[in-house]
This record gives sequence, C-alpha cells and structure tokens, in this order.
Amino acid sequence: MNEIAARIDTSGRLVIPARLRADLGLTPGAAVVLRVADGELRVVARAEAVRAAQARVRRYVKAGRSLAGELIAERRAEWRRG
Repeated sequence: MNEIAARIDTSGRLVIPARLRADLGLTPGAAVVLRVADGELRVVARAEAVRAAQARVRRYVKAGRSLAGELIAERRAEWRRG
C-alpha cells in the first residue's frame, strides 16, 4: 500500500504528493471524485469512477442495448408531441 503523510494547509487544501498522483495517473487539472467511505477520504480519477459506474450498470443491461440511444429516442418523441 502506498502511504505518504500529508497536511491540510490553512486554506483547507490537501496537496497530493507527486508519487501518489503518478500512481493514480493524475496530471495538473485532472478531474477527480472525492468520496468518504468507512471514515476514509478516497480520491478517484474521474475516468476511473466513470469506468466503474459503467461496469456496474453493464451487469443489468442486455448486450446490444443502448440506454443512451433509448433516452435520445424518448426525448425526440416528447419533442415531436410538443
């Protein structure tokens, strides 16, 4: 496990050390998701959080079905109805 001590500055900011940023594939300006779970602050790269969410949803959606396509079709039908 990678553990490095860090401090919260007077403005409430936490600097993620370079080695941990590299382990997570984070670059300056990268979007992250912060999550509190079991008393821990977890930092997840947004791309990884999206991938994990897609994997969870995929278990319940049959292959070849496009939820996005269905949503777009529904919205277009609503628009046509006025």
